[in-house]
Amino acid sequence: MIPYSVLDLSPIPEGGTAADALANSLDLAREAERLGYVRFWLAEHHNMTGIASAATAVVIGHVAAGTKTIRVGSGGIMLPNHAPLVIAEQFGTLATLYPGRIDLGLGRAPGTDMMTARALRRNLDSSDSFPQDVVELMGYFADAAPQQRLRAVPGTGTHVPVWILGSSLYGAQLAAHLGLPYAFASHFAPQALDDAVEIYRQTFRPSAEWEAPHFMLAINVFAADTDAEGRRLQSSMQQAFARLRSGQPGPLPRPVDDIDAVLDPGARAMVDEALRVSVVGGPTRVREGLERLVSRYRPDEVILTGQIHDHHSRVRSFALAAEAMQAIGGATTTATAQAAE
Repeated sequence: MIPYSVLDLSPIPEGGTAADALANSLDLAREAERLGYVRFWLAEHHNMTGIASAATAVVIGHVAAGTKTIRVGSGGIMLPNHAPLVIAEQFGTLATLYPGRIDLGLGRAPGTDMMTARALRRNLDSSDSFPQDVVELMGYFADAAPQQRLRAVPGTGTHVPVWILGSSLYGAQLAAHLGLPYAFASHFAPQALDDAVEIYRQTFRPSAEWEAPHFMLAINVFAADTDAEGRRLQSSMQQAFARLRSGQPGPLPRPVDDIDAVLDPGARAMVDEALRVSVVGGPTRVREGLERLVSRYRPDEVILTGQIHDHHSRVRSFALAAEAMQAIGGATTTATAQAAE
């Protein structure tokens, strides 16, 4: 049985506001909890007018407070933007408020442009210290040693689960070296997916937390009652990605019936390659697509995402995706808890 989860960026749709996006994220999390999703992760991005989850720890607290059982976490926190102690205090506080429900996924990229990275007041070379920062951060979550002078309060002794996120071989190698679970950003950067998964599994070193490799596959899902409507829903993400890559990010565009009418062939080819780990269409096509990806990559978990302009259509897409995952052997929250007992 494969646990399945949600990755949400709190998208701000054209015509909407950040307040709308944050309210929609909480509503989606509540639906995901009802549908059996195991985790609800939020991502850190800065200076993007189409994403409302910049203050990721704050949004995680908002979602955790409004739900009851679903795990809530980051997918991820961009650690080069922060001092490890600050993140340990933030997530230690979350874990203290919502025990047993908080995850911390860590990424190495800044999650923004260089101008914004400078405004975050962090050393632009700090990505070079990412492995050391991860180890330092994990140390703050461990039980305190005798006479330890520097502690995260709250944080010490909370043992918040740490994941490594990545879209290259670097993250795979680090996760394997530290014996941590690994989530690959295949939903927007699948080029190194096959090699990264192989390296992670082959070089994994067991740790106190994980005896075996644990790989999470990220998949875009645009599910609807018909194949045509699924393709229409996907067009918002296609437009948004093309604008981002051309240096013109903005709110999530409204869907269009013909994506080729708004993207030139070069942009369409670039988008298709970046978003190729996607399933799009009606219930049958979505189930077959998820089954094909699960069979090929044999993930230990999957995390589903979908930038969809209309909130009700987005909720419906995740409901159809949950049905598809259950049909191919996906584990719901209840089943996952029972398997762990």
